[in-house]
Amino acid sequence: MSYQRNLYLFPVLFIFFSCTPRYKSFQKQYDFKSRNGSPEYNNLNFWAAHPWKHDPSDSTPKPLLSEIKDSIADVFFIHPTTYTKYGKGLVKNMNAGIDNSFINAKTDYSTILYQASVFNSQCRVFAPRYRQAHLSAFFTKDTLKADKALELAYSDIKTAFEFYLKKWNQGRPIIIAGHSQGALLAEKLLKEFFENKPLKNQLVVAYIPGWPVPKEFFTSLKMCTDSLQTGCVCSWRTLKRNYLPRYIKKDTGNYYVTNPLTWTTDSGYASRLLNEGSVFLKFNKIRKNSTDAQVNSKKGILWIRKPKFPLNFLYPSKNYHPGDINIFYLNIRRNIALRIHSFQQIKNDGSKENQPDR
Repeated sequence: MSYQRNLYLFPVLFIFFSCTPRYKSFQKQYDFKSRNGSPEYNNLNFWAAHPWKHDPSDSTPKPLLSEIKDSIADVFFIHPTTYTKYGKGLVKNMNAGIDNSFINAKTDYSTILYQASVFNSQCRVFAPRYRQAHLSAFFTKDTLKADKALELAYSDIKTAFEFYLKKWNQGRPIIIAGHSQGALLAEKLLKEFFENKPLKNQLVVAYIPGWPVPKEFFTSLKMCTDSLQTGCVCSWRTLKRNYLPRYIKKDTGNYYVTNPLTWTTDSGYASRLLNEGSVFLKFNKIRKNSTDAQVNSKKGILWIRKPKFPLNFLYPSKNYHPGDINIFYLNIRRNIALRIHSFQQIKNDGSKENQPDR
């Protein structure tokens, strides 16, 4: 398999996730070891999030604690790249150690807390640990080495998903979600397990921001075009309005893009008044109306104005990739509930139609 390289992955995480010293303080929670270096998915330590244990995906921002929660569906969430540390020269191991305590702490208290938690009002959250490819895999000239690293990462995701299906799914509705490297791997998972497969009937929706979805990649799986459609895909990549990085300028832009404020794919402008709430560094604070959104269909990206939050001038980047989910946190959370409800109605109506006349 050949993976598209995309330098879109690499702005700093300053505002959107917490800083390194905080992760180190959690390392002692992750002293488990793999017997052979590979994940053991019958052991909950090898799940960053799982409904049978307490983990950061169970967290809810304080203003949302009064929500009525349910677990109607399952989400299989594939976290983004958290294996980013560089020493002198290139890293020796292109894949993260599955039992690396620092990487696991960083994963759980960044993406699992700030991203996977968006699903916890309506879903059981399953997020496997996997031997993710190092950040450098996306821009190294050694493409064979990079592809090998990403293949290993996907093999873990595939194994985890098959284990989940066999042991825990039991026919329940499924949401596939991922961000960045996780979105890339989710595309592969959707292609292998859902497209033109019976499992598509269980797919509520796929949220895979942070990696482009080429228009020719899927055949039967379609892009969502409204807020209620099911069995479809949502994806976007977030940049500051009028900002086009060099790699975007050179790109054809032949990608599908969702506006997470309207859940449409057209280029209509969505005011910041439609942004129900963002979550930035302070997880317990919901920032309403933080920014707008508009699809740039020619380049296959989502443009927004710089989000409003205290000290936002300290975030100089025009690339808002780390906040693809955080910036639209409450809109995504509400949309999950809408699509699950729509999915249930369709299933119930179909069951009634198939009942014999009495």
